Amino acid sequence: MVRFNLVNLLINIDHVATLRNARQESFPDPIEAARLCEEAGADGIVFHLREDRRHINDLDVAKLKQIVQGKLDFELSTNDSIVDICCDTCPELATLVPERREEITTEGGLDVIKYQSHITSTVSRLTNAGIAEVALFVDPVIDQIKATQDTGATCIELHTGDFANATLHQNQAQELERLNAAAQFAHESQLKIHAGHGLDYENYRLFAESVPHVCEVSIGFAVIAKSIFVGLGNAVAEMAQLVKH
Repeated sequence: MVRFNLVNLLINIDHVATLRNARQESFPDPIEAARLCEEAGADGIVFHLREDRRHINDLDVAKLKQIVQGKLDFELSTNDSIVDICCDTCPELATLVPERREEITTEGGLDVIKYQSHITSTVSRLTNAGIAEVALFVDPVIDQIKATQDTGATCIELHTGDFANATLHQNQAQELERLNAAAQFAHESQLKIHAGHGLDYENYRLFAESVPHVCEVSIGFAVIAKSIFVGLGNAVAEMAQLVKH
């Protein structure tokens, strides 16, 4: 029998801002999108304030803090100026992610082992600012999760991109095994487990059946893309139904 955890769904609204910025318009408004997502069943909102401000900008951040009723997840790099903004915003959750200017989207997890000292310092700044949860976005690698324990972070967000991009059944099964082992280890290490990147309407159920202890998922592109055809409220409601049932 399949056992499902109670999982919160956070919707990433970055790509609404991407569309707005493509024509340097004032619409579509990511703030309105956030409101619609919560009305349709999302438990919270995710955004990534990048150093180059390619989608979400500083004004968006301030407005999201004001209007989001559920959980607000501020994704950020360890850049000092961005960390300052996150500390001033004081979201419920801050998720540290790697960031490269030339990437189209986040391509992998943090190298916590290599940059442990700097990451630990950043986690301390975020925690001291009153942010309740600090997560590290990591690949499903046990050594990276061990290093995460020592930074003071309270959560991990498992990078699910390799699973989502796997084309062969064998490769997909291997990635699920890695995610399962990582989730088991993190759970035993008293870390809360989030997951995200590439999860969608087609692959989520298999992920949920295979990876235990996940309490929160971040899903963005799949929902925003589907909303073009069915509307944002319907797209979010369908994903919420899938995640929660």
